[in-house]
Amino acid sequence: MAGLVAVIYGVVAYGFTLVALLYLIGFVGNLIVPKSIDSGTAGPLVQSMVVDVMLIALFATQHSVMARQGFKRWWTRIVPPSVERSTYVLFTSFVLLILYWQWRPIPAPVWTVQDPIAAGVIDGIFWLGWVVLVASTFMLSHFELFGLSQVFARLFGKQLSDAKFRTPLLYRHVRHPIYLGVLLAVWATPAMTAGHLLFALVITGYILIGIQLEEHDLIQQFGDRYRHYRQHAAMLVPLPGRKFTDAKDADV
Repeated sequence: MAGLVAVIYGVVAYGFTLVALLYLIGFVGNLIVPKSIDSGTAGPLVQSMVVDVMLIALFATQHSVMARQGFKRWWTRIVPPSVERSTYVLFTSFVLLILYWQWRPIPAPVWTVQDPIAAGVIDGIFWLGWVVLVASTFMLSHFELFGLSQVFARLFGKQLSDAKFRTPLLYRHVRHPIYLGVLLAVWATPAMTAGHLLFALVITGYILIGIQLEEHDLIQQFGDRYRHYRQHAAMLVPLPGRKFTDAKDADV
């Protein structure tokens, strides 16, 4: 029964995550959703900036703190290890929903691309970013990243294998393709407003800080294997001549 409850919980958490991610696409791209990054009534500039930065800081804090190994060791004394990842993504989804709800638009234009071909290219980069993000999760283990593998393993009494160092496909060229996808998506817009620019700048700063925290954990976990990987694969932007090809470490 406990295993079945964990599966239901994991599936619900995964559903919330999909909703939050789909809404994020609409939010950043000003597409379909009722509240987007540029919609709504603009308020006082300073107040809007403070609120928006605090909302992103809330997301960054939750997303980074709950991902740290020390927090996980403490947290799994409270929640079963099988639902730890599902709880993490569920909390992330709730924080994102709060961000969408409370976001203050700052509609002052920063740049506007009038040429339809150039605007189309920029829109294409926007969608490319989301494709890179989602595809990168499947290159590793999409269902493990979002907690489903863990809850189904508990249901069927299976033990998940320990984390292995793998560099499939795009990961041979870029160490953090998921973050690359996010950056492409948040910066690629033919109509950049001050609010959108603030969002892109703060998210970029968070990603750069988050990478340092994440790689610190990965070095502790994989040691010299990850240090070797860092020397050969670019952090975010694929560069000519930078490719991880060590047959011992690469996941073929």
